[in-house]
Amino acid sequence: MFSRRQILAGAGVGLVAAPAILRAQQLLTAFPFRLGIASGDPSHDGFVIWTRLCPDPVDEHGGMPMGPVDVDWFVYEDEGMKRVAQKGSATAWPELGHSVHVELAGLQPDRPYWYRFVLGRDKTQLGRSRTLPAPGAALDRLRFAAAGCQHYEDGLFTAYAHLAREDVAFIWHYGDYIYEDRARQVNYERDGRARVHVRDHVGTECYTIGDYRRRYAQYKMDPDLQAAHRVAPWFTTFDDHEVVDNWTSTVSPYQPDPALFAIRRAAAMQAYYEHMPLRRASMPSSGAMQLYRRSRIGDLLTTHFLDTRQYRSPLPCKGGFEPACPAVADPKQTVLGGAQQQWLERGLRDGGSRWNLVAQQVMMMPLDRQSEPGGGEIRNLDSWAGYDAARERMAARFAGRGDVIVMTGDEHQNFAGELRRQGGKGEVAAPEFVVTSISSGGDGWVRPEVQAQLRAHNPALQYVSDQRGYAVCDVTRDLWQTRFRGVDQVTTPGGAIATLATASVERGKPAINLS
Repeated sequence: MFSRRQILAGAGVGLVAAPAILRAQQLLTAFPFRLGIASGDPSHDGFVIWTRLCPDPVDEHGGMPMGPVDVDWFVYEDEGMKRVAQKGSATAWPELGHSVHVELAGLQPDRPYWYRFVLGRDKTQLGRSRTLPAPGAALDRLRFAAAGCQHYEDGLFTAYAHLAREDVAFIWHYGDYIYEDRARQVNYERDGRARVHVRDHVGTECYTIGDYRRRYAQYKMDPDLQAAHRVAPWFTTFDDHEVVDNWTSTVSPYQPDPALFAIRRAAAMQAYYEHMPLRRASMPSSGAMQLYRRSRIGDLLTTHFLDTRQYRSPLPCKGGFEPACPAVADPKQTVLGGAQQQWLERGLRDGGSRWNLVAQQVMMMPLDRQSEPGGGEIRNLDSWAGYDAARERMAARFAGRGDVIVMTGDEHQNFAGELRRQGGKGEVAAPEFVVTSISSGGDGWVRPEVQAQLRAHNPALQYVSDQRGYAVCDVTRDLWQTRFRGVDQVTTPGGAIATLATASVERGKPAINLS
């Protein structure tokens, strides 16, 4: 029997709890985890797990009410979910699009973990992540993957379905996770040929936070991309299309007013953080993000993830594929900015690893891009080729070491070549591996005769290919191998994967051997 006082007290509790119960029921009228899950920024004792509540991906706010929502999370030691390593509850705040970033710590080094999120009766799929070996721990080998440049309209994300089957410690995404432009029924290659159109962007060109959120939601719903996120932790950095094509620092080629561009950049960076498995240290503040960071993996590899957009001087000349103008030689021009440059130099001086990976967005090799005999030198000025003094300073830091590998994206092609001093004509400073796109460029856009001309004008270039895909790197104490993995088609389903070439580098010898 209950007393009248107990009954009244119980009724009071029910009245207080009722709105929360109703809210939960309203949320669960549609599945809230449509954008999947991800993990990222792994360390030796943890990583970030991510999701975003988004029952309506087309809506600016994801179909969520404007209020905080608590989400339960679980981390398991086994795939059968029998042994819980950690669990808790995280708040999905409307200020961050109801995204969730849980930073885990206190886990065991160098082992896999499994995780998922729960809201009411809804559960995510089970994701797999892993911790890295402890800094300084003896480590004989490591495998990781590199990928990026995934234009939704150019092709299917078939390469990610294959990448999800690779056994890698982590995936580095070098940028262009989304493309910001509006839907186009027709697109063109650089030589004017029409490109196959596969699927349409939703919405207009991205300017506001709602625009960028919708675009990320569209990309995130791709099942192949979700699969690749579920199998390994990601390190992510942006390039240009997460904001707008060819932006640098406070400058946009399409907005002459820096104050107006700052509004767009701030919206883009907030949306990027909302959709990436990043730590709170990278949360945007005053329209900027801290994205360059370092990870030391055992005593084998130190990774230096660079940011070549936020601190770069404006593009020289007209900023495209064109002959160099005098501004290219300006010694004051920078790609990394002073603070990031000093940070990188300190990291390289500190040592302690057999290899150093300099992971960045735009090609360092100053390639001559002329496609016709006798046409005169052409450069891609939205790369280090537009910043001669900055590139020479960087190459000088790498020269003579024999332990630096440069990896790059952006080009939508595979390249393996030597970063040489003196404008590409002097001493070899380091090998550079440029990784192709996931889908940008469609099934292929570079004619064989153009590739032949590129090789002829650039003796430092050892390998070039034009297929979509990714790279897998196998690192041992004395040998680095980069396998260029390519799919035969992305404009129709069912693309098959193959290893196009393997580029090897012996520690202490920057020369590239191909097989």
